[in-house]
Amino acid sequence: MKNILLTGLLFISLASFANNGEGEGIEFFHGSFKQALAKAKKENKLIFFDAYTSWCGPCKVLKTKVFPDKELGEYMNAKFISIGVDMEAGEGPQLANMYPVEGYPTLMFMDASGKVKKKVLGLPRGGAKELLTVAKSVK
Repeated sequence: MKNILLTGLLFISLASFANNGEGEGIEFFHGSFKQALAKAKKENKLIFFDAYTSWCGPCKVLKTKVFPDKELGEYMNAKFISIGVDMEAGEGPQLANMYPVEGYPTLMFMDASGKVKKKVLGLPRGGAKELLTVAKSVK
C-alpha cells in the first residue's frame, strides 16, 4: 500500500512538473487592469492586452497555439506585462467602453499609462512569429 501511494505521488509530481510550462510562452498577469498598469510602470514595461470573449474561436487558438510559443514568451515576458480580459465579464465591459474593439480577439500594445500604441484585430495569420514581429515594432 505504501509503495502504491509513493508511486502515485511520484507520478502526480512528475505530471505536474511536465505540465507546468513555467518559462514557456506568455505569462499573463492575474490581477486588475489598474494593477497591471501600476506593475508596468514600476517595472518600466509596456502592456500587452488580450481582449477576448469566452465564445471566440480564434481567441482559443491564440491561447492554445500562439501564446504558449517559447520564443514569443521570452520576448513578451521581458518587455511587457501581459493581461487577458474577457470583455463580457468582470471588468471587461467597463474596459470595452474605454478601449472599443471591433471584433475578437483584439490585441493591444499600450504604454504604462494605458495609451494604445498598436492594435491587432483578429488572429495573426503568421501565428507566434507574426505576433513577435509586431511586438518588437512597439516602442
